[in-house]
Amino acid sequence: MRVALHSVLKEGQEPGYEQVHATVPEDLLAALRRAGITDWRIWRSGRHLFHLVDCEDFAAAMAALDEDPANQRWQEFIGAYVDHFEDTGGSPAEGERMSLGEVWELRAQAEAAERG
Repeated sequence: MRVALHSVLKEGQEPGYEQVHATVPEDLLAALRRAGITDWRIWRSGRHLFHLVDCEDFAAAMAALDEDPANQRWQEFIGAYVDHFEDTGGSPAEGERMSLGEVWELRAQAEAAERG
């Protein structure tokens, strides 16, 4: 499944947020993998962050991460940068209702047209 999340940075924290994401801690990467998250991409526009999370079961992944010490340390640390998550009750754990079903992709249509 794919889940889209939208969070907002605290005023003035844009450069710092990007800097700390240049390389996140290895124990956090391991926690994300253990939780079943196969990819997590983040885009930034001003103070707004747009996340795209790929995993089998987002609710289960968030529940596992809530109990993981590496993620708990990261959340405490990253909280200095992130003001809140939009449309999720303030937490990404409510994001399952934001699951994304693909509607259309330019590349796929163009490739199909080339194949005839």
